[in-house]
Amino acid sequence: MKLVIQRVNSAQLSVDRKEVANIGKGLVIYVGIGKEEKEADFAFYAKKIVNLRIFEDEEGKMNLSVKDVKGELLLVSQFTLFANTSHGNRPSFFDAERPEKAKELFDLFVQKCKECDIDVKTGVFGADMHIIQENIGPVTIVI
Repeated sequence: MKLVIQRVNSAQLSVDRKEVANIGKGLVIYVGIGKEEKEADFAFYAKKIVNLRIFEDEEGKMNLSVKDVKGELLLVSQFTLFANTSHGNRPSFFDAERPEKAKELFDLFVQKCKECDIDVKTGVFGADMHIIQENIGPVTIVI
């Protein structure tokens, strides 16, 4: 699994010009599901995300988690995180999980995040999504 985590003031996700999800302060997380995923790791990653201290406290130090600031998560499936560009100019996505299995695993990951007692929104798996987000910092963490 590859995760790109971005701290935001807000984010909106639309498909076919229709808003599907939006969040206020929180995290936009792009989720890549690879062929070698272990379902047992999903709960670990979910807990890691919601407890990651990347929001500023009253002293301006990154010391608060998304839970601490009562933020939200927007999870977006993104197989392109597994792009291999080592040969030629066209990326290969060989290491990304097949769509059917990836959707099943993405849904499981969403469930594990929800079990962490946080508001979770998602995009539409496999859709052409348009995302507008207002980053804070910017702060981007890759796991």
